[in-house]
Amino acid sequence: MKKLGVRLALLFLLVALLSSCAPRYSSLLQEGGLPYIVIEKASVLDLQSEELKNIPAAKRKPVIAIYPNSFKDQTGQRKSNGQFALFSTAITQAPEAFLIRALKHAADGEFFQVVERVGLDSLTKERQLIRSTRESFEEESAVKPLLLAGLMVQGAVLSIDRNIRSGGMGARYLGIGSSKEYREDLITISLRLVSVSTGEVLIEVLVNKSVISVGLSQDLFRFISSGTELVEIEGGASENESSSLALQQAIEEGVLSIIKTGIIRRYWEYEKVN
Repeated sequence: MKKLGVRLALLFLLVALLSSCAPRYSSLLQEGGLPYIVIEKASVLDLQSEELKNIPAAKRKPVIAIYPNSFKDQTGQRKSNGQFALFSTAITQAPEAFLIRALKHAADGEFFQVVERVGLDSLTKERQLIRSTRESFEEESAVKPLLLAGLMVQGAVLSIDRNIRSGGMGARYLGIGSSKEYREDLITISLRLVSVSTGEVLIEVLVNKSVISVGLSQDLFRFISSGTELVEIEGGASENESSSLALQQAIEEGVLSIIKTGIIRRYWEYEKVN
């Protein structure tokens, strides 16, 4: 009877241990013996920087162009699984999407006019199609001219420094142990505001953003049946900050710095609020 009580107690500890170490969003559940994947609803990503979103509008919105490959990954690094590098790159290969979003949504869309240059070929073809269709119906074929940009923003991911800080701590008592580890990576980006008319680099900023990874593990071992049987229980969970969201935050911080520097150097002005 005593052995049964000990085993029931260990079973209870096992359930509690595994429950505490389970990820908050479980991706694989068992129902009726058949696994299925739990897919969360898609959500629209908002700006990570509330300051950039709520900054005052510009008195006169500058027109800015972002060209393909104007924001490059200069690191050349590949993803790593801890043992060897994978073929996938360590950072997204479309960072200009984050840059366009940050510029377009600054001051809730009231600071910059961002013109399409990433898909310029498709835009030009569509304009030619509109012009030829109107001409075939003998309509006025004039198409409004494209908006010309006076400024360009260029940039690059300069470095991804792995494991610049790491550490952890743990404790064990009477066969019950718990430990926690962390690791910090660092992403560095560069942004440049360039005048189209002169080619001069008007503003240049460097931004660092940390990427944190945290791991938690718990374990338990007990001898039962007069020390002839050993029960061991282990569990763990980890949480890694998204490198894409970290890059988005770094770009938004860089855009915010460009806006503030432009105000100081009188490249543009805030709209006066009555």
